[in-house]
Amino acid sequence: MEINRNEYKILIVDDISSNVLLLKVLLVKEQYNVITASSGREALTLIEQEKPDLLLLDVMMPEMSGYEVAQHMKMNAEMKEIPIIFLTALNSTVDIVNGFQVGGNDFISKPFKKEELTIRIDHQLSLIAAKRIIIRQTEELRKIICGRDKLYSVIAHDLRSPMGAIKMVLNMLILNLPPETIGQNMFEMLEMANRTTEEVFSLLDNLLKWTKSQIGKLNVVYQDFEITEVLEGIIGIVSMVGELKHIRISQDECYELADVHADIDMTKTVMRNLLSNAVKFSHEGGEVLVSIRKENDMAIISVKDSGCGMSEEDQKKLLNESTHFSTFGTNKEEGSGLGLLLCKDFVEKNGGTLWFESQKGVGSTFSFSIPLKK
Repeated sequence: MEINRNEYKILIVDDISSNVLLLKVLLVKEQYNVITASSGREALTLIEQEKPDLLLLDVMMPEMSGYEVAQHMKMNAEMKEIPIIFLTALNSTVDIVNGFQVGGNDFISKPFKKEELTIRIDHQLSLIAAKRIIIRQTEELRKIICGRDKLYSVIAHDLRSPMGAIKMVLNMLILNLPPETIGQNMFEMLEMANRTTEEVFSLLDNLLKWTKSQIGKLNVVYQDFEITEVLEGIIGIVSMVGELKHIRISQDECYELADVHADIDMTKTVMRNLLSNAVKFSHEGGEVLVSIRKENDMAIISVKDSGCGMSEEDQKKLLNESTHFSTFGTNKEEGSGLGLLLCKDFVEKNGGTLWFESQKGVGSTFSFSIPLKK
């Protein structure tokens, strides 16, 4: 990495003035920015005042040795990241090991060659430069992500209410305007508009909750509640969408009453997303089975469909933020792929686990665990 030497400040610490002068002349000639100290205590004072980027530190000094200076620096939060090159006449294996043990970054024995010294200094300065670039880019990325999350949150929040109103109106129109009244073509258009609105509303709801979760503004509020009652309410809502594809949502034989201890809103979101996905990927006239069972201290909720299923390759990508994907449903329903990631996040926040089993052309079963009431 190319570095501009005069942008970095080097502190030379040696109790012998001739050594200090020699090093200073040599380094200044090589375009380094140099300050000096003649003792360990003076060096610590200068470090606080001048904030040097690198130390060239002698070991054998009166009152405070170079090793003691290094130990003091490593215990100080503002000094511990400053790299140290020990420059000393000591050159035994024990001396070198001691130097690294107290926090030294390099060790050069006197007498030294100018080329060796400058190369080792430039190496440490290039590491500093690289670290600063990483820190700066990380901060810029953090700001970009924060800005993006805020934008998503604002968009989702501002659109959710009017989209909810449109959804309610379309639901009322479908219930009160049968095909005999407005004609089959017009009714199918109304159904399509209603389905699209449901998908957009679900996306906005997921997006709002996801961004709140990512920026730490969605806290888990634990409650004790009976999960079958909550699930039956969600089934009633999703069944309205399922009816458009003539899909029946029913309870499996394994359906137990279970009092759980979790965040009820997060649990509803998980169940709604899993049921909506099951409907989305089921074929016309299919069936979605829901089961609840108790296992040790957890309630296990499963949603099984007999839809299109997933290939083994796609299964490996699912539930992974870096490889997660979205596909069209059996009726070309669109999705963002955000719902399952949100489910995974919410389940884990409540102390549970989300998993699935799937077979291409046969169907999928998504399950999650949630703590039982103690």
